[in-house]
Amino acid sequence: MAAAASVVAVVGTITGMVSALNDDDHRPDEARPLVTRSPSLRPLPAVTPTPSPSPSSASSASPSPSRTSATPSPKPDEEETTKTVAAPARLYRHPDSQILDWLAGNPTDPRLAVIKSRIADQPAAVWFADYTPSTIATRVRAVTSGGAALGRVPVVVPYAIPDRDCGGASQGGAPGLDAYDAWIDRFAAGLGSDEVIVILEPDSIAQSDCLSSGQRVDRFASLARAGRVLKAANPRARVYYDAGHSQWNAPDKQAALLGKAGAASAASSDGVFSNVSNFNRTSAEVAYTRAVLDALGGPRGLGAVIDTSRNGNGAPADGQWCDPAGRKVGQPPTLGTGEARIDAYLWVKLPGESDGCKGAAGTFSPGYAYDLAR
Repeated sequence: MAAAASVVAVVGTITGMVSALNDDDHRPDEARPLVTRSPSLRPLPAVTPTPSPSPSSASSASPSPSRTSATPSPKPDEEETTKTVAAPARLYRHPDSQILDWLAGNPTDPRLAVIKSRIADQPAAVWFADYTPSTIATRVRAVTSGGAALGRVPVVVPYAIPDRDCGGASQGGAPGLDAYDAWIDRFAAGLGSDEVIVILEPDSIAQSDCLSSGQRVDRFASLARAGRVLKAANPRARVYYDAGHSQWNAPDKQAALLGKAGAASAASSDGVFSNVSNFNRTSAEVAYTRAVLDALGGPRGLGAVIDTSRNGNGAPADGQWCDPAGRKVGQPPTLGTGEARIDAYLWVKLPGESDGCKGAAGTFSPGYAYDLAR
């Protein structure tokens, strides 16, 4: 995968989600889905993008004063009314993940309280990375129905595009695009009818240079179809496409690729995602994704979501990508960023799942998790 989003070898079961704000609503009768591993990282040459002008601070979780206008007083003859502003939706905590398994199995570990409060109690995406057509709809439904039951928003990651990771550590996926299209149809059947965020195929667009021009055209056609199928199955699904990250392709180059994959069409896309499994600072990703969206065009409502799971200290200066020391968890996941065109900060890569140096790629490493959390 990319300078920060190469994908680990993944089969197996879904990386659990955690609901925002210490929600301990476990559903013991719920089917336990398979846990898939989120991506690891592999370095690629960094490309300095063209930043968008004057992004506001990404560390703020509420609107900056410059975006907040005072409510005018009513005219003397006007009847004063009170407007009710709905609170932002909250993200769903899926009660099944490697980190929750570790917590249950190690109740006396001195690192437990820190790992639980700083990582396990936060929402993280649920990955579906093994090609298992017969069970995918049921497994997706286990996550989306759990979120619907609590009135919360799950985040799911379909990750089965053929030739993913260009044959690297996370190689795999469906045996061909026809099989992938059919897999997506079944994935869509599990989305339900409530709000859900779909992170569609990390690195499938940013890391497509290894494909021939014909293969790239075919992949992008399948991705465009996937977005249409997902949104047709559930009109409340919010589908985001791969924008890589701020140290990969320049915004205009990435936008050109995204456009070919359907990311500028309201029928298939709600925008783009960036920084999956990477460490770039949120402010850099805010500037970058805005620049990508500007270059992409499309409906005004297109936005971006940013993976903030491990970017609390930014990327290491030496370019280390595999479980680098000195990193920290970043901005907690939220659907209320206070940033124009930035729809959410999400934890797509679950902190504590190794890139392959502190443990087998994709497996939970309590030592790594503790270092990120403390």
